[in-house]
Amino acid sequence: MKSGPPSAPLEGILVADFSRVLAGPLATMTLADLGARVIKVERPGTGDDTRQWTPPSSPTGATYFEGVNRNKESITLDLTDPDDLELARELARRADVLVENFKPGGLDKLGLGYESLTDANPGLVYASISGFGSAGGRDLPGYDFIVQALGGLMSITGDPEGDPYKVGVALVDVLTAKDATIGILAALSERAYSGRGRRIEVNLLSSLQGALANQGQAYLGAGVVPQRMGNDHPSIVPYQLLATADTPLAVAVGNDGQFARLCKAIGVPELAADPRFVTNSLRVRHRRELIPLLESGLAGAGAEAWQDTLVAAGVPAGRVASIGEGIAFAESLGLAPTIEVHDGGGSVIGRQIRHPITWTPALPPRTQAPPALGEHTEDVVDWLRHPQSTTTLCTPQRTAHSPSHSGPGRTTP
Repeated sequence: MKSGPPSAPLEGILVADFSRVLAGPLATMTLADLGARVIKVERPGTGDDTRQWTPPSSPTGATYFEGVNRNKESITLDLTDPDDLELARELARRADVLVENFKPGGLDKLGLGYESLTDANPGLVYASISGFGSAGGRDLPGYDFIVQALGGLMSITGDPEGDPYKVGVALVDVLTAKDATIGILAALSERAYSGRGRRIEVNLLSSLQGALANQGQAYLGAGVVPQRMGNDHPSIVPYQLLATADTPLAVAVGNDGQFARLCKAIGVPELAADPRFVTNSLRVRHRRELIPLLESGLAGAGAEAWQDTLVAAGVPAGRVASIGEGIAFAESLGLAPTIEVHDGGGSVIGRQIRHPITWTPALPPRTQAPPALGEHTEDVVDWLRHPQSTTTLCTPQRTAHSPSHSGPGRTTP
């Protein structure tokens, strides 16, 4: 029996990862970062699609794959081969969590669907990720770019006089990964007292629409159809990029007090008392008159100088930085935005963005590098072919039915 508290919140949880590309792998990497043992099942020869998505690549592989697959073990199984399929089923029978993003119903045909597994593993939390759900959209291919277009996000992104734009990262996949993780953690929490798992389903379209926030409610609550506004905000002014003597400056004025401080700091204090601009609603109405007046005040210096001046005055402002500059800024604030990742021998082989949660007491990050294709197949297959242990975990976080998942494969605390 395992005694004592776990060293990480999800220690002892086994995740069977049948997902690929971004949303599923990001969800399972989050679980791995929190201490779960994640076994990633990949196709022999090619593996996850993103292993081939280059450029760019690091000395150890495609950076797209590496960004969402650390702290995992990789095994290769051919699900059309009866022996390999039985190994996959055995992994699913032992798992606490299974994550998949096959075409809806795809795993059912292989005996790896939720209904097929729950008799032998009633505590299984089974998470399915799709593009458009398992009903009318089950046959539609789910790619982030297409969902941004069909779901409305692209209609509100970009210059009003130009083409619609996608967001600069596969944001819908990322949002869906976070929704999947929330659902999995909630189901594990419920299982702690019920002893039973659940099936949860998330899809890219629903996650996008759930993230439309004020824009979605503007349509539902007021009948307003939001449009592309570039960097302008539909309900707050100024909350946008403003021109300076060199590069644009992001300014976010959320209340009238901040507006008065902005006007004073840039040398146009009279604007705060102008009847057209004294309240936010008036500033929204008179946006086109106000912005040139503010930019005339900002014309005397560059964005970096104005950033220092405005922040000192209590006005949220920032220059437009590169990703590298953003990481350096986070480091300057003591946020420790990156971690070093290590190979099986403990050697540093790269650097990645760390999991964003900070814990008190501190939770040391897990730093196992993303696995090579099939790196752990031999050890994991040997483990799966042995009779399952009946030993249970004796930690408060686990249910009595949960098996001990200690086994081979490298893990880094």
